[in-house]
Amino acid sequence: MSELERADMQGILMSAYAHLPCAAYMMLRVAEPRGARAWLRTLAGGITTGGGKDEQSSVNVALTHPGLAALGVDARALATFPMAFQEGMASEKRSRVLGDTEDSAPASWRWGNAATPVHVLLMLFARDETILSAVIDAQKRGVAGSNGVEHVLTLSAGRQPDTREHFGFNDGTGQPVIAGSGRKMRQLRRTGHATEVQPGEFVLGYVNEYGVPAETPLVDATRDPGKVLRDVDLPADLLFARQGSSSGWRDLGRNGSYLVFRQLSQDVARFWQFVDAATRNGNGPGDPDARVRLAAKMVGRWPSGAPLVKSPERDDPSLAHENNFGYADTDEHGFACPIGAHIRRCNPRDSLGDDPKKARAAANRHRLLRRGRSYGDRIADPLVDDGRERGLHFICLNADIERQFEFVQQTWINNPMFGGLTGEVDPLMGTQTGRGTHTVPHDPLRTRIHGLSRFVHVKGGAYFFLPGMAALRYLASAEA
Repeated sequence: MSELERADMQGILMSAYAHLPCAAYMMLRVAEPRGARAWLRTLAGGITTGGGKDEQSSVNVALTHPGLAALGVDARALATFPMAFQEGMASEKRSRVLGDTEDSAPASWRWGNAATPVHVLLMLFARDETILSAVIDAQKRGVAGSNGVEHVLTLSAGRQPDTREHFGFNDGTGQPVIAGSGRKMRQLRRTGHATEVQPGEFVLGYVNEYGVPAETPLVDATRDPGKVLRDVDLPADLLFARQGSSSGWRDLGRNGSYLVFRQLSQDVARFWQFVDAATRNGNGPGDPDARVRLAAKMVGRWPSGAPLVKSPERDDPSLAHENNFGYADTDEHGFACPIGAHIRRCNPRDSLGDDPKKARAAANRHRLLRRGRSYGDRIADPLVDDGRERGLHFICLNADIERQFEFVQQTWINNPMFGGLTGEVDPLMGTQTGRGTHTVPHDPLRTRIHGLSRFVHVKGGAYFFLPGMAALRYLASAEA
């Protein structure tokens, strides 16, 4: 497989739907498999694909492993999904990997745990709130009349006035580009840099950065008598290694992906109160400029989005979308952008190891395609807690949950030994204990910030399978 089969992909793989700024996420439960499959057949006709663009609204759908089982997918096919997806985000093992502890432990989640399981995710996008409301109402009517699926909850994503997340920093600049998607030139014009990554890092069945096809879940051919799915397009030796057979299988994953969803609340006031206290001179007044400088040292970019490696001393809005930089040649020791800063941990680029070229290639094997949206109102005064919840519906797409999302979370964000540091985790997103530290290197003296607590809390989450269109039709068929 080489050319992208866009018409068989759901649109969210090809687009972040920036032209549809209003969004909602509807969580559902399968109550009866036959009725659920009939509902899914109707839904499939209105799914937005990667082959076109709707200027008014778009709908995409994904399912958890328990959701696939409740829909009637057979145990043999379910066992071909990767273990992380089978176990689910809320399992004890995955919680340890992700650092979901204390008030972020699954037991306290609002959804996605044993108390409030989720089987189906409907992602709804619209040009304005009026259209979104109509889309939500239509989907709820379909669910209510299905006799197969039940509404669990709906999460809203507020329309924000700009591209800044709630801590106040411009977001979404450093996205990778799927090779062959035609988006390279658009990204180059916007950010000055475009990291093209092989399709198999995000789309199942295509060649990945290792030069092999990304593994896909399979279905016994006898379970697909209508030949809705294609025969598996994998080398016989790879297929045999997986299943002990090189024939008789159909490709359930082709043109699909795995979608990670985490509802993350952001404690904006606590964050800015912390940097305010850390930059005060004794009992003197607060220093707004010092607050912003320290916050930028924790994030790795200035509020405008300008990277510290390009403008280390002050914010420069002209660099708001700049993404053409590395660390190895210009900032090896982190004097501009601290080694433990959030963006440097999430994507170390060329900085880990002795060979920058190999380091960048290695980092590209852990990239994520982000599709999240903020929720809640902007805080009026970041130093004053108004008691309202706000945060990020973090959504990303990847072909290998363990090698991509979980690796970034465990090995980079929550690794206390990252990049030669000792006893530190990501100052913004890490699992902080209230005694965390953040090192800000400088020549001749470094600064160590102490007493970091957790600023981001998990409120819910799950791993979903985002099927291609053929797979969606198969899942909706009587044979599934």
